Amino acid sequence: MKILVTGGAGFIGSAVVRLAVRRGHEVVNVDALTYAANPANVAEAADSPLYRFEHVDIRDRAALDRVFATHRPDAVMHLAAESHVDRSIDGPAAFIETNVIGTFNMLEAARSHWTSRGRPEGFRFHHISTDEVFGSLGETGQFTETTPYDPRSPYSASKAGSDHLVRAWHETYGLPVLLTNCSNNYGPYHFPEKLVPVVILKALAGEPIPVYGDGGNVRDWLYVEDHADALLLVVEKGEVGRSYNIGGENEARNIDLVRTICAHMDALHPQGAPHADLITFVTDRPGHDRRYAIDPARIRTELGWRPSVTVEEGLRRTVEWYLQNRGWWQPLLSREGVGQRLGQGT
Repeated sequence: MKILVTGGAGFIGSAVVRLAVRRGHEVVNVDALTYAANPANVAEAADSPLYRFEHVDIRDRAALDRVFATHRPDAVMHLAAESHVDRSIDGPAAFIETNVIGTFNMLEAARSHWTSRGRPEGFRFHHISTDEVFGSLGETGQFTETTPYDPRSPYSASKAGSDHLVRAWHETYGLPVLLTNCSNNYGPYHFPEKLVPVVILKALAGEPIPVYGDGGNVRDWLYVEDHADALLLVVEKGEVGRSYNIGGENEARNIDLVRTICAHMDALHPQGAPHADLITFVTDRPGHDRRYAIDPARIRTELGWRPSVTVEEGLRRTVEWYLQNRGWWQPLLSREGVGQRLGQGT
């Protein structure tokens, strides 16, 4: 296929780009190169004749129309989004503009392209979202594809809005859409303001490792390369109009995840061990959802997908990658907001 990937220089998007090119797909990477994007994320694919890059903001409808007319993709994988909850608390406007208005522009540009080509049956618009749209779980239970939406942050509310737009464009205009909602991703090329790289880099520097609240918040952790594999499977074989929850089947409390990372740091970088002594509990973020957990039964039974990487193995791989790729993450530490405490509210 020829796949138009939005946000392909970001964390998850770049994993999709790298894997798609390795599998022989043509890829058009549309990215505005905002603060969390990095062209180095797709250096592996950049020299391939299957890869094209378009420096375009999805808020620019005219530019999107040009991209569709130029490249005529068979499928869209829409990953471009503002995604950091803490930043959404401090500045929600960018999340509405990119995640809601940007998705609207993508849907309209894709619909125009699809219609102009005679509505080909094979065209797909795959919208990639998050489990955070479902809100917070209690001690038991899991999110399914029919769980009611209950977003609690500006970020999750903006993603919920984009999900609703995608479903509406399918029901109203017949646009052949697919939706996926994923659990927390981690792995190589993760921007260094998110939890896993924060822990690794703080431990490496011998600085306090911040853990929000009591550390009891629970997440389901999904290795990013497993996620990319699932996303390509959905765009190739998923049922039009269907949504699929993608989880890592690796549920863990934040404090336990942090301690596991510290243990890997002790083994792989013993200077400063035990790194768990650096753990410091800090004031929680406002509206911090207590627990997320994904039921991935639909994608497992209908498409035959399961994650291949356990959280223990994935975290070890991730720690090794950051230790070996200082040249990738070091320049990112000077970007706006990185290393600062964000999202504390008023």
